[in-house]
Amino acid sequence: MNKTIISLITLTTLSFAQSYYAKVEPINNYEIKSSVSGKVILTNDKFESKDVKNDTTIVKIDSYTNEIDLKNSQKKLEILKNIKNIEEDTLRSFNKVSSKSKFDKDLQKIKILNITSNITDLETKIELLKDTIKNKNLIEKNRYIYDISVKVGDFVNPGSLLYTAIDTSSAKLTIFIQKENIKDIENKTIYIDDKKTDFKISKLYKIADKKHISSYKCEIIIPQPKLFSKLVKIEFK
Repeated sequence: MNKTIISLITLTTLSFAQSYYAKVEPINNYEIKSSVSGKVILTNDKFESKDVKNDTTIVKIDSYTNEIDLKNSQKKLEILKNIKNIEEDTLRSFNKVSSKSKFDKDLQKIKILNITSNITDLETKIELLKDTIKNKNLIEKNRYIYDISVKVGDFVNPGSLLYTAIDTSSAKLTIFIQKENIKDIENKTIYIDDKKTDFKISKLYKIADKKHISSYKCEIIIPQPKLFSKLVKIEFK
């Protein structure tokens, strides 16, 4: 075999080593799971397989009893605060009257401390109720709703999958590069389907991949792709 043929084979091998194929995948997939228990009372099925641009409820879990509890707790909190103000006024009066013993004053202080403790517990309960109500109304914005996993009437528990949402604002190409091709690769120009791009490597792992032995995971971010899930050719030149 002459030197020209050997050189051609070597060049072809090196060129092939710099060519990779990857699927255009969304930058992020989100599995939205319930953090509360309750009955599903709304699913916005019309947005399944569509982009949601504005704040939109995708799934709603019944929060009726939580909302009643919240209103009653807020009213009770106001009452307790008023009671505390009255008791504090009483203590101030005790401090001005010499006939009131230290025992009477201490009892009044204990009464105020107990009311203060109840107020603190109630404030915590109110915040938890607000959080629960918020978590029962699942809202999305600027995401693609891939799949809604529940139906109206379903009862869900914490951890139940509600729906899957996808960030389609950009895409990720994942490839695995052999050790011998790593050198200076971050300084090379990236070609996608034989077209020169301004894209840069987003992540290049320094530890070899567990599945792709002796290869290093590399990620390239593509802004606003026209089509997902297609296979593209990637070259570094």
